[in-house]
Amino acid sequence: MSYENVKKFFDQASLGDRVVVREHIGDTVEHAAEAIECKPEHIVKTMSFFLDGNPALICMAGDAKVNNTKYKACFHQKAVMIPREQVEKLIGHVPGAVCPFAIREGVKVYLDVSLKRFSTVYTAGGSVNSTVKLTLEELEKFSAPECWVDVCKGWFVNGD
Repeated sequence: MSYENVKKFFDQASLGDRVVVREHIGDTVEHAAEAIECKPEHIVKTMSFFLDGNPALICMAGDAKVNNTKYKACFHQKAVMIPREQVEKLIGHVPGAVCPFAIREGVKVYLDVSLKRFSTVYTAGGSVNSTVKLTLEELEKFSAPECWVDVCKGWFVNGD
C-alpha cells in the first residue's frame, strides 16, 4: 500500500511519472545507485529516529552517516533509531522503502545539508523496488521539512 500512497501523492502534484518501479534496486545505497545509474551520493537515505519520543525522518545524501556529536548538538538528545520492526507502523513505509512522502501524520521530516550539493536526487518510492527522481527544490517542497540540519559526517564538498 505504501507505493500506491506515494504514487497517488505525486499524481496529485502531476509528477506521478517520476515514481518508477524497477526490476531490482538492491539492499544498499551502492546497489541502488548501480540500478538507477547514478552516483551513490545522489541516493537519499531516509533514516527513522525517535525525536522527543516521536517518530522523525532525517534525509541525507547516500555517502553521509549520522554523526552522534552533531546530532546531539542539533537536537539536544542522543540519536535513537526506530527499531526495524516498528518502522512501518510508525512511519508508514517498510525499511528499505522509507521516503519522506505519504508518511503517517505527525512524523517530522528533516533534510541534512549533505544533500545541498546536488541539483537532482533519488528517493525511495514507498516500495523496495521504486524510486522518485526529484530536484533538490522539489524534495524540499514535497517533503515539507521542519528545517535543514547538519547532523552527518562522511561527505565532502568539492573534495574537501
